[in-house]
Amino acid sequence: MKLKSILLSTIAGVALSIAAPLAASAQDCPRGTLDERYCDVDGDLIADIPTDSAEWLDPDTLIFAYTPVEDPAVYKEAWSDFLTHLDKVTGKKSMFFPVQSNAAQIEAMRSGRLHISGFNTGSNPLAVNCAGFRPFTIMASLDGGFGYEMEIITYPGSGIEKVEDIKGGDLAFTSETSNSGFKAPSAILKADYGMAAGTDFNPVFSGKHDNSILGVANKDYPAAAIANSVMSRMIEREVITPDQVKSIYKSQTFPTTGFGVVYNLKPELQEKIKEAFFTFPWEGSSLKEEFEKSNEGQFLEMNYKDFWDVIRKIDTANGVTYTCG
Repeated sequence: MKLKSILLSTIAGVALSIAAPLAASAQDCPRGTLDERYCDVDGDLIADIPTDSAEWLDPDTLIFAYTPVEDPAVYKEAWSDFLTHLDKVTGKKSMFFPVQSNAAQIEAMRSGRLHISGFNTGSNPLAVNCAGFRPFTIMASLDGGFGYEMEIITYPGSGIEKVEDIKGGDLAFTSETSNSGFKAPSAILKADYGMAAGTDFNPVFSGKHDNSILGVANKDYPAAAIANSVMSRMIEREVITPDQVKSIYKSQTFPTTGFGVVYNLKPELQEKIKEAFFTFPWEGSSLKEEFEKSNEGQFLEMNYKDFWDVIRKIDTANGVTYTCG
């Protein structure tokens, strides 16, 4: 079972398809844009918890994954204190699953091998519609602020001073499922600058935000579209220095990584997992040590329908459609 992500063009958009699950049958219920294995009776745009208890998952070990934006080893350590807290609240064991791609992360949840996850901004709609992802929280600053901006960066001396200077050259994206790494810049470049990938510039794909940022800092890419929250953490860790890059565009603020669970976990377990997120003691933790670099220090309750409205609009502008069978 493989997740295929095919870049057709900026105009044609992105078509994403996932092989049919091993065991699934269409249900006669309201579902909106969700895959046929899910129902959405309450209209909140996410998969309902199954009404049949025989369909619930109650694993002995909870598998957790964080979006593959940077070195997985860094984040296995960063999330260690949270997973210890999760164990105490749920009474289960937990394990960090270091995913290497958005496709692998979504496929793992769709197949039932991933129970709790943080999906990046652009992957949330695909995870919701095709993997039964139920997001309920994002990270925020202590004053309740949240989100990040997409920036287009270059390096000093590249000859690129403004967005239009990218014409005729390469622009690094991360992956087709990334909001700031592909979807948002594609829509913005087309709508505001009349620039289309493959016509006005050559799109290249680095795979992850840190690859794009390092690629620009090391002058491998003349320019890249990236999430500035990732860049901030890399500067704080001294992976790059601020003088190695410069920004030529900054977008509106987008919601950051959405955290949640797979739809068919036992309902009581889903509530315990939520409790673990909202009672996590940040002070002195490994999570705070890493994420305070991007001014984040709490989990803020949210809902997919409202918080991801702008991202769904960007998908529509890019002609993105999802098929899951």
